[in-house]
Amino acid sequence: MDDRRIIELFFARDERAISETEKKYGALCRYIAGNVLASREDVEECVSDVMLALWNAIPPKDPEDFCAYLSKTVRNRAYEISRSANAWKRGGNVTVVGEEFMSTLDDGTDLASDFEAKRMGKVISDLLRRVGEANKDIFVMRYWLGMSHAQIVQQTGYSEGKIKMSLKRTREKLAEALRKEGFTKWSSKTN
Repeated sequence: MDDRRIIELFFARDERAISETEKKYGALCRYIAGNVLASREDVEECVSDVMLALWNAIPPKDPEDFCAYLSKTVRNRAYEISRSANAWKRGGNVTVVGEEFMSTLDDGTDLASDFEAKRMGKVISDLLRRVGEANKDIFVMRYWLGMSHAQIVQQTGYSEGKIKMSLKRTREKLAEALRKEGFTKWSSKTN
């Protein structure tokens, strides 16, 4: 079933929307959650929570790209579960990935505003179009899918050093692009 039809099922409040989403994207959801969460039970809890979140959000939301919306929802919920489960300790892949990426993004801007979030999203998307396919893939694997360096090595065949350097350079380019767009953390820095 195509994504538009699944969204129509959500709008019609037809429970098949959940089963069709699970059928089409369940494996992807579990993969994304599994890259953040350690236990199978937490992954299943995450996917279940996301299905309920979709049910509650659609309508009124009408995502243009259902797969991207779903993936983002899974990733964010997995991070919430991980933070909650590991609140007493620091460490683990999710903390490293989150801090590594957020050190580039966290400029004190209130991203609760849809306008600012979309503006920052456009800066990121535009940058990823310019950095080359390999660098874009590595960046997405690390920060969107939450893959470890070892998983990216296995997926791409690149050395870990190449992956780390690619991520570092892409984050630097992202910081520069954000600085140019006036996000406050970067506008006060000098090159």
